[in-house]
Amino acid sequence: MTFTQYSHLPIRGRTETREKPYLNDLCNLRIVANSELTVNPRTHTDEKRYRCDVCHKSFTQNSHLTVHKRTHTGERPYRCNVCNKLFTQNSHLTIHKRTHTGEKPYACEICDKKLICKSALTIHRRMHTGEKPYRCEMCDKSFSQSSNLNTHWRTHTGEEPYACEICDKKLISNSALTEHRRMHTGEKNAQV
Repeated sequence: MTFTQYSHLPIRGRTETREKPYLNDLCNLRIVANSELTVNPRTHTDEKRYRCDVCHKSFTQNSHLTVHKRTHTGERPYRCNVCNKLFTQNSHLTIHKRTHTGEKPYACEICDKKLICKSALTIHRRMHTGEKPYRCEMCDKSFSQSSNLNTHWRTHTGEEPYACEICDKKLISNSALTEHRRMHTGEKNAQV
């Protein structure tokens, strides 16, 4: 595996200008900084040197482990200055702020729909392509989003992690819980 530098510009300011002067010849991924040259190959070798001491999940980068540990500690160090909502990652805060500004910088090249983040665009494109890359190992049913597969998997395991605070009924998804609550409130099903 080799890396090719295709620009001799100084590193300062690359993240702002989105310049990526290093190229991983194996995957053609362009990289911003020299320091990433040692991290990126781990994604190809599955080398995960950083391990969580709570659940033993492993990561290729220490920064990913740091963010993961917040799932155990509940730490949310990034706060929205508009609504005070807290986040575990600065990138999640950045995306959240777009809900206040209305900014939607990602556009579908097929239908021109504007979306708030790159992952939403990826999921949206699957509506056009019909791609369903997440397959249930138990019944071979396929899904366009991993979260939908996770919810489906609960139909096989019987897990019902969402509980109604009024009647204690257990449900397999947050959306099912929201729908169930309407029975108590009398609210009509909102049409999208």
